[in-house]
Amino acid sequence: MTRRGVLYVVWGDGIDELLDRSIESVRRIHPELGIEVERLPGGSTLLDKARMMEWTPFDETLYLDADTVVMDRLDFAFERAARFGLACSICECPWARRYGGLTGDVVEYNTGVLFFDRKARPVFDRWAEVVGSIDSSLLFYQDGELCNMPYNDQAGFADAMHELGFAPFVLPYNWNLRPRGHRSFWGPIKIWHDALPVPDGLERWNENQIAPENPIQYTELR
Repeated sequence: MTRRGVLYVVWGDGIDELLDRSIESVRRIHPELGIEVERLPGGSTLLDKARMMEWTPFDETLYLDADTVVMDRLDFAFERAARFGLACSICECPWARRYGGLTGDVVEYNTGVLFFDRKARPVFDRWAEVVGSIDSSLLFYQDGELCNMPYNDQAGFADAMHELGFAPFVLPYNWNLRPRGHRSFWGPIKIWHDALPVPDGLERWNENQIAPENPIQYTELR
């Protein structure tokens, strides 16, 4: 039987409360899944996430950032990853050209929720190869001032996907809801991806929308 499980890659201080929240949500919805936590040494950064294929002990893996909450069954995405090699969602900002080293209409995917199996190894090998050399600096405005993030792992992932021409199964953003960017949606949320707590109203919404006898509806975060 193929072994499925969830991988977390964490480093630094102050992460355990979020990690415990995420693990508890996995165990509540998917008690059958194995869970592996790879703790990196001090000084590690986002760029080290690119090596996650090296660290998974599972045949079929769901990688989750620590600030995620699983809210519904994830079987469909595991099945799609087993067929295509990789299932993931497009980033709330889909334009990878926001990074210094990328141009044109290259698509940016969110790497905080990735379903994959060994068929996707070329993507992860390429990601690990380029993530430290590609210019992943990011200019953005905060409170009216121009700021710079010096590096981000998603630039290397976008480059790897584009250069290899790898076609993942693209999941709708219900599978990786980023509430600061995804303010409205239809139907149930599969994975909440933010350090903020899941609103009580959204928990009740999901309970209603998961039930197959209820019609799929539209809502907005408030």
